[in-house]
Order: sequence, then C-alpha cells, then structure tokens
Amino acid sequence: MYVVAALYHFTRFDDPDALRAPLRQVAEAGGIKGSLLLAPEGINGTIAGSREGIDAVLAAIKALPGCADLDWKESRATEAPFRKLRIRLKKEIVTMGKPGLDPASVGTHVDPADWNALISAPDVAVIDTRNDYEVEIGTFEGAIDPATASFRDFPAWWDANKDRFHNKRVAMFCTGGIRCEKSTAFLKEQGVEEVFHLKGGILKYLEEVPEEESLWRGGCFVFDERVAVGHGLREMPYELCRACRDPLTEADKAHPDFEEGVSCHRCIATHSDVDRARFRERQRQILLAKARGEVHLGG
Repeated sequence: MYVVAALYHFTRFDDPDALRAPLRQVAEAGGIKGSLLLAPEGINGTIAGSREGIDAVLAAIKALPGCADLDWKESRATEAPFRKLRIRLKKEIVTMGKPGLDPASVGTHVDPADWNALISAPDVAVIDTRNDYEVEIGTFEGAIDPATASFRDFPAWWDANKDRFHNKRVAMFCTGGIRCEKSTAFLKEQGVEEVFHLKGGILKYLEEVPEEESLWRGGCFVFDERVAVGHGLREMPYELCRACRDPLTEADKAHPDFEEGVSCHRCIATHSDVDRARFRERQRQILLAKARGEVHLGG
C-alpha cells in the first residue's frame, strides 16, 4: 500500500525557488513521487510513497518558514498514484488569477460533522467551486454547479451570478479545501458577509461522515492515478483519458470516440490529427514498455 498525502499551506515565501532543491533531495532519498507547487503565497501538492518517505517530506515542509502548523490529509492506494516527482514554481499555489487575496480573510471553516446541517438550511446556497469535469462524477445534493472549465473562471461566474445570492448565506466546498481558501476570501472581498467552507474539503467529509448519513452523491475526482474515491476514500472504477485527463466510466470507454491513450468523446474535437498521431505513438510506447515489464514515464 502507498501512503498518499494531500497538503497545502498559505504562508509567505520570500524566495520559493531556494526551497526546491532541499525538498527534492529529501523526496528523492525517500522514493517519493507526486507534485509540489511553490509560490510566494505558500505550498500545495499531493505526494505518495512509503510511510517513512512521506514522514520525511512532511517534516521537511513543516520546517519551512511559517509551516510549523502544516495540516494534511492521508489516504491509501494499492498502486503507485504517480510516476514522477515534480516540484514547480508558480505565481499562485492554486490559480484563480487573484494573487493579492488575503488568505487570512477566509470564510468560516465548518467541520464535516456539522456540514449536513449547514447545507440543509433553507437560507444557505451551496456552491461547488471545482471544475465541470469534477462535478460531473459527483457533488453534494442540491449544490450549485458554476460549470467552469477552470478555477480561473470562477470570479467572472460570480460577477455574472452574484444577484442570485442576495440575502443568502453561502457555503462552498472543493476537493481538499485549498480552492475554498481563495474563493471564500474572494467573496468576502466582494462584500458577502456570511461565507462558510467545508474544512478539509470533500476528502475529509468522505473520510469522516458515515455513508448512511452522507449527502454526497457519486465520486470525488482526485488528481492522481486513483482517478476518483468514494466514502471511506475507497477507490472507484474510473480511468483517465490520457489525452485530456478527464475521468471516464466504462460507458464512456464504449463510446465510438474513445481510443485508448488517444481520445474520448469530450476531447476528440479539441485535438488535431497531428496531436492524435503523437498520442498514438505514445500509447504504442506505453504498451511496449508494459510488455517488457517496465513503466513508461510518459504514461
């Protein structure tokens, strides 16, 4: 079993580039794979590996400036969720196009145990801040889907729809909580007084709230090879389209536009014949590597 740790922390890094090499050294020494993003506003990422390796990386992150109280969420995977280690620099650790937001001015955190009561109240509007392909496979009962292709689109959606939420309390949720740190701060900046968000995100809710009491419907998309998890953070039967990285069901794979490693019904019109030829060659190399008992890193 692999330990999977999802984490984020808002703090001030004066020189995030200087943090990359030491983190990489610790992660590589422990055989850790995954992705970490560093920006002037903090750190974000998901990593996987052995218990010892994960503990070493978490200790290194907690030693960074302002990260002593780092919080993270853990789950398990039966197969390696990542094939590479990436540590990258970004302008924001979650891209909303609003790098100047104050992460200290966020909505009120609501524990998973109290979430059902909040979102069932008649004066509460529940907004899913995730992207359209994530919402498609699962969301909370009665939640509003902004139908955004990117989190960067959320401010424009709010501006076009804010009158719908006059005299409403607003409850927001996302996968692990980080997007809500930005979206609730944004709404408060826009003058919304009562804004709440699910502490620990959907993942914490699925971990802690019994399935028989849950208001969650479907699966929760995760950004690794597990694709989606359900109650108890159990892996669900989804696969990724290797062309667009969207989740696919068995029914999606039966669609005539699906070609393994090349296209699905959602992305076939967005790629050129040249793109698809490149994807077919990549898929051929993946199958050859598999036949040799190797892992193709581009897979």
